[in-house]
Amino acid sequence: MARKKRIWFPGAKYHITSRGIRKMPLFYDEEDREEYLRLLEETKYRIPFYLHAYCLMTNHIHLQIETLDHPTGHIIKHLHFKYAKYFNKKYDYTGHVFESRYGAELIDSIDYELDVNKYIHLNPVRAKMVFDLSDYPWSSYGFYIGSKSGSMVTTDRILSFFPEPKVENYIKFILGCQVPSGKDLCP
Repeated sequence: MARKKRIWFPGAKYHITSRGIRKMPLFYDEEDREEYLRLLEETKYRIPFYLHAYCLMTNHIHLQIETLDHPTGHIIKHLHFKYAKYFNKKYDYTGHVFESRYGAELIDSIDYELDVNKYIHLNPVRAKMVFDLSDYPWSSYGFYIGSKSGSMVTTDRILSFFPEPKVENYIKFILGCQVPSGKDLCP
């Protein structure tokens, strides 16, 4: 049976997910995570797209991307082929590293875009890996709160939905205390 063709157009936004084969870890150590992020940045350079969020968990990844001139298939194929080569060589494995086809949920509204961003950043807390999001180094949350810098993650779009002070209001939104319009839900 043929796979369903994914919807794509320049500017399309997606929540990308991918898991290790048989739910095995994709990352055994810090070096693995650093290599995945290095390859993600290399892929952005070779096949340009906007990266709005990422989170590397132990056995799966989340990416929030906005395409420019290439569909997600080109982006993920390049990234995951390179990472699988690295992973198999390092651990003396053969065969697949990623389980089945990657997931690509089309983001079709601003509310969904914000929900995906929040969902991705809260993953380590929900998995009880950390209590405080800023303690988890393998997500893009630091780019949003200013503890990480660089051009890897594009924060402008998501932060544009929040009133001043944008970062403070974004943090409240992520923590469930505030909606993007600025209405404060925390006591």
